[in-house]
Amino acid sequence: MVVIDTGSILTLVPVLLGLWIIVSIPVYLAASVVTSGRAKFTQAMGATILGPLAYLAVVVVSTVILGSIIGGMATLLAIVLALIVWFWIYKTSFKTGWLAAIGIAILAIIVFIVMSFIIMLVMEIFLPGIPQPILPVPLQQI
Repeated sequence: MVVIDTGSILTLVPVLLGLWIIVSIPVYLAASVVTSGRAKFTQAMGATILGPLAYLAVVVVSTVILGSIIGGMATLLAIVLALIVWFWIYKTSFKTGWLAAIGIAILAIIVFIVMSFIIMLVMEIFLPGIPQPILPVPLQQI
């Protein structure tokens, strides 16, 4: 039996809020570029919280419903439908077209990767004794 105490909840809530803010930054930066500065950080936070929730809901529901009809291909179709819904959330949140919404998603991924790399590089410099995630290119060779 798992016991969750008040201290764990009080620790988890600020950590989740912090992660939500951090993950919203690449979406905001990407949306700002694509919309020529019309994006707001609150829009990015809304898209960041709704996108994954909608994606998960569509994948689960589509897989269950389509799985009984078309079998194994249901998962692939469910993922495609879920991505379309995620793009629709970006399209609606930032008041853009479909291409701009896809551009925001792609650019946000690129910004996230660059931010992650910079954070890992800074951690390697200031905290050299702490094990870092395995990278395709070791930081010592850069």
